Amino acid sequence: MSNDLNSYLPIPTKQRFAATFQVVRPISFWIQLALGSISSLALFLAIFSRSSTVQTTTNSAMQVGVFLGIIGILVLCFRLYWGNRYRRFDKLLQSPNRELHPRKQDVVQVLEIGLIASLIGLALAFLASEVTVITALSKILAVPQGVAITRPENTIRPLDLFVVLANVNLIGAHLVGGATSLGLLNWLDQ
Repeated sequence: MSNDLNSYLPIPTKQRFAATFQVVRPISFWIQLALGSISSLALFLAIFSRSSTVQTTTNSAMQVGVFLGIIGILVLCFRLYWGNRYRRFDKLLQSPNRELHPRKQDVVQVLEIGLIASLIGLALAFLASEVTVITALSKILAVPQGVAITRPENTIRPLDLFVVLANVNLIGAHLVGGATSLGLLNWLDQ
C-alpha cells in the first residue's frame, strides 16, 4: 500500500523542495507565532490576575499546569528561533550557485532537531493541559448538584480557563511545527 502511494508522489528535486520549503516555512512560522502569542497572553493574564488569598491543593495543581505551560512556551520560543535556520536553508537552496546549496544531511539534521523540539513541546503542553482540565473537573465534581458553593477553592474562575486555553493553543502550535518538520522530512526522504 505504501509503495502505491509513493508512486503517485513527486520525487523531490532541489527546486521543488526549495519551492515547497519557501511556502510552508512562513505559514508554519506565523501560525506557531499566533498560537504562541495567544498562549503567552492567556498565561500572563492567569499569572498576574490570580488571587493570592486562596491557596489549596487544587490551586497548586493549577500552578503545575501554569509552570508546564511556561516551559512549553519556552520550547516554542526555541522552535521559532530554530525556524530561522529554516529560512537560511531556504535562501541557500534558492541560490543559483550550487556550491552554496546545503547538503541533504544538513537539512535533515535541522528538520529533525525542529521535530524533536516540537515533540517535547507537544508532550509538555499535553501534560499541562491534562493537569489543568483534571483540576477544573475536580473542582466541578467537588460541589454537589443544587448546593450553593460555600468554599471559594471549589469555584472555577475564568483565570483557570485561561490556563486551559493557553495549554490547548500550545498543543496546536507544537503540532503545526511538528507536522511541518515531519512532512518536509518525509518528502525529503523519498
